[in-house]
Amino acid sequence: MAVMGFRESNSYLKRLFAVILASILLICTNMVHARSSPDYFANLRNLESISLADLPRQGQQVYALIEAGGPFAHEKDGVVFGNRERILPIHKRGFYREYTVKTSGVRHRGAKRIVCGGYKMTNPEVCYYTDDHYASFRVIKP
Repeated sequence: MAVMGFRESNSYLKRLFAVILASILLICTNMVHARSSPDYFANLRNLESISLADLPRQGQQVYALIEAGGPFAHEKDGVVFGNRERILPIHKRGFYREYTVKTSGVRHRGAKRIVCGGYKMTNPEVCYYTDDHYASFRVIKP
């Protein structure tokens, strides 16, 4: 029985590592393509809606402030929302901005937000409401 020398075993390990790395990259690529399938984007158009009148009072107040251009209660209000959850329709970075909706009984920002899309700060194209910190969204119908 032949024993592998150092050079042969080192070469074998390099080839094995290359095969494993290539396999991982292939799996990751397939996962990305599966995530961006047409069915996934079709689901984006099926978001539920909520009327402005049905928003909590604090949400209605924030919506009015968005339309007026502020002033906002929280330092982070108006910052770019990255849409990392990919629940909202995909747009270029900077399209979405988020605003805090006060949650009664908590000292921090809470889970409620309004996220508006558009390139004009005071006249957004569309706004969404979430009361579960970006796990779900509803289109706000003015």
